[in-house]
Amino acid sequence: MPRYYLGVDVGSVSTDIAVLDSSMKIVDKIYLRTKGQPLKVISEGINQLQDKYDNSEIGAVGTTGSGRNLAGVILGADVIKNEITTHAVAAVHMIPDVKTVLEIGGQDSKIIIIRDGVAVDFAMNSVCAAGTGSFLDQQAARLEIPIEEFGEYALRAEAPVRIAGRCSVFAESDMIHKQQLGHDLPEIIAGLSAAMVRNYLNNLAKGKDIKGPIIFQGGVAANVGIKKAFEDELGIDVIVPENYNVMGAVGAAILAREEIARLKRKKTSFKGFEITDFNFKTTSFECDGCPNCCEIVNIYQDSQLIARWGAKCPRWEAV
Repeated sequence: MPRYYLGVDVGSVSTDIAVLDSSMKIVDKIYLRTKGQPLKVISEGINQLQDKYDNSEIGAVGTTGSGRNLAGVILGADVIKNEITTHAVAAVHMIPDVKTVLEIGGQDSKIIIIRDGVAVDFAMNSVCAAGTGSFLDQQAARLEIPIEEFGEYALRAEAPVRIAGRCSVFAESDMIHKQQLGHDLPEIIAGLSAAMVRNYLNNLAKGKDIKGPIIFQGGVAANVGIKKAFEDELGIDVIVPENYNVMGAVGAAILAREEIARLKRKKTSFKGFEITDFNFKTTSFECDGCPNCCEIVNIYQDSQLIARWGAKCPRWEAV
């Protein structure tokens, strides 16, 4: 009898896995650095669950994130959804009357406006590194401060300095300039936190109807300095849920369960924890069939081609 539902969020910085029980309570979660090797990290995560759960206990599997299609093929996902949908579903699951979701991950950031439990507006920034977790990681490393303590430094500031936050290059240059002027690190880090939040609100959230309750999720939600900067700018409490760093995976698991129920399927498509025994490989080539020059991506399980995507026409649909 299925007892658990699996959600997998494969991002460019982290790969998150959440296991939910039949009451949609999180019973297990895994956070791994992707390190540019999603195939290896997915297998590593599934391998960690292999000794805890039996295949027959898994009722459904959902995938999300920038690597959602790859993860979906490898795992045999029942549903594959984008990050906006899964983060919104998870937020509503945690706080049913949530109206705004602020999400900042390793390489992108999002804002989702929710009304009556439904996402009605959103924006996503996946181009600029300013204001993302990877930029904070870089600055923490440069200042030789553990990233886990970065936010605490900001809270110690008595008079934060102003940092230019529209561009990561300018922000770093400005931070170095303020260091050379003799400002203390807490003042500089608090200034950086405020700059990141101003950049987020003035660009990504521009024109959005931000109302409470507000949830802040994604890896950067662990940074108490950024949370305080949001609260200072918005003038309202910001809620960081307990499982802020695996919300996408949680949403994917919930949607997978709903998909199985909607289709009245009795069995999941999950390939089983034995997928860690297989060798997966990705290859690609440029199609020369027309001026589009599509990059065609092939996914192999051992020597068998199991998926292909990237074409703008049906030429390569057959697998």
